[in-house]
Amino acid sequence: MAKTDIEIIYEDNNILVINKPSGISVTKDRSGQESLIHILQKQLCNQPADLRLVHRLDKDTSGVMFLAKNVAAQTTLTTYFSERLVRKTYLAFVRGTPKDKYGVIEAPLAARAKTPQLMTINLRKGKDAVTEWKLLADFGTVALLAVFPLTGRTHQIRVHLQSIGTPLALDPLYGSKTGLFLSEFKASYRLGKSQVEKPLIDRLTLHSYQLEFKETFPNAPTYFVARLDKRFAAAIKMLAKHNPRGRAAFLEPDILTDILAAKRLCMD
Repeated sequence: MAKTDIEIIYEDNNILVINKPSGISVTKDRSGQESLIHILQKQLCNQPADLRLVHRLDKDTSGVMFLAKNVAAQTTLTTYFSERLVRKTYLAFVRGTPKDKYGVIEAPLAARAKTPQLMTINLRKGKDAVTEWKLLADFGTVALLAVFPLTGRTHQIRVHLQSIGTPLALDPLYGSKTGLFLSEFKASYRLGKSQVEKPLIDRLTLHSYQLEFKETFPNAPTYFVARLDKRFAAAIKMLAKHNPRGRAAFLEPDILTDILAAKRLCMD
């Protein structure tokens, strides 16, 4: 697959479901790079592609995303998201380990006064924001969470996880700016002379793994899963292998296999 090709998970006359790579902006930004819409329109040059946004992912977040192919589909999907008829499941590497296995964060969000491109918890002026999370694996200094945002505020997951002391393992805006390194977990890790360790993953450690319809969308499947990119998958494999507890780090024995195989996660 060419570097600019984007994986198509599902397509019909009304919707396009893709696996968005990290580093691609949904809309045109100041970087001058091509936007997601532009890339897809070129990729789908052999057919009409009047693509319309119905929700967004941050530029550096990867994973499953819906686009509409016509006004009617856009209206329906936008309504689904606004009425919370789409269940969103993200995977996140975070620093630290939550004290509990499950939790709910209810904290209103607003733009920061001096840096409006960043968000913060603001109890007086913020908009309601609710995020559920579940611990999938405890690797010691890093954990793997399944995260379920019930609202869709800007940077919601990133700010909410930071607020409970478990920021994303790599997040230049709200957490650590350094990558995730194997030497943190593998006691016997050694570098050769003049070698420099490369990070297991050097991008935002957040992936939109699964979208599910709570109400049937005409003629479409009820759920969609976006497989992990190579670096995210490799990081999970290496942490599973080299953390102090091994496979016992996972709270449910089949989670690792299911995630790597891009299987549906049932968290209810």
